[in-house]
Amino acid sequence: MSNKEKFERDLTILLQRLTYTSEPTVEAKLQLLKDRLVTLHKENVVKINHSVMELVCAKYLIEEGYDVELEYGLNSLLTCDLYGVKSLENFIVEIETGFIPPETALSPLTYTSARLASKIIRYSSFASNFALGVPQHYILPFPLALAKPIPNRTILEIEQIKALCDAYYQNPPVTYDEIRNARIHVVYIIDVDRSKVQAVDPEVYLKMAMQKGVIFDCLSSEFEEL
Repeated sequence: MSNKEKFERDLTILLQRLTYTSEPTVEAKLQLLKDRLVTLHKENVVKINHSVMELVCAKYLIEEGYDVELEYGLNSLLTCDLYGVKSLENFIVEIETGFIPPETALSPLTYTSARLASKIIRYSSFASNFALGVPQHYILPFPLALAKPIPNRTILEIEQIKALCDAYYQNPPVTYDEIRNARIHVVYIIDVDRSKVQAVDPEVYLKMAMQKGVIFDCLSSEFEEL
């Protein structure tokens, strides 16, 4: 079996799980999204571990009343993983699998924190609501300041996030205004095995992870000199 055949087979199996008790309209919408992923995989645009999470999250959003598109172009530079529209509200979800490129092997936490911060800052400006989707086995180490209500964000936190992002992303660099106005509204914990999604407040998500010692604040003193 070729890689392309296995990709389509795996998505077909997942679609059967997702639609076992679904309404026909939900099933039809998911079938179209699955077909799009298959086409994109043939073009070497998407991979299976990322695609299955997209499809599980898409079902959740569809059942919440959103019309959903996958791999949706926002402008000439940015393409988001999921784009949902409901009435006058739009929703962007970016899926995170925890991949670390080889060139950042000696600073995986710093790099991941910068990548997540950059995503929140760049993508949230295009939507009423922005979310990160994550598998159960991976904890997202994004800056706690980006989960706070915008008026509660301090100048020091904005400057620290700017330094964090600039260490890895300067084409183009994020601006102070973008950081000041950015916000993540929800974290989706995506359970592919059980085809379920759990929505968690991002501030609660990070505080619980920090209290358990799973992660620490990426704007602490360890990250001040990048």
